Amino acid sequence: MNKDKKAENLNTQQNIVPEDKDEEMTVTLDLLDGTTVTCAIVTILTVNGQDYIVLLPLDDNGENEDGEVWFYRYFENKDDPNEEPELEYIEEDEEYEIVSDAFDEYLDSTEFDEFMKEE
Repeated sequence: MNKDKKAENLNTQQNIVPEDKDEEMTVTLDLLDGTTVTCAIVTILTVNGQDYIVLLPLDDNGENEDGEVWFYRYFENKDDPNEEPELEYIEEDEEYEIVSDAFDEYLDSTEFDEFMKEE
């Protein structure tokens, strides 16, 4: 999968809760350039005590043709579970690479788990 820091113009986000439990969870990102991008939530990873969210940007048809994913620091207010989570851009290349490696491990683990279920 192609991993990219393209969404660095993040301004705000809004969660959308699926009405149907088979529907995927999405987040709508309002970028500083005025565009809005809907992203599927792939997973939330914890790396070195920090949570990170992995997002799959979707086009107008709800598809992602290039496999690009975006990583952000992810913060929830433990005292108020109804408060919108916050996302924060990862500026340091070293931190981004650590998260990217953790996501690769997550993908390897997921593929292995799916393979074991098939047998």
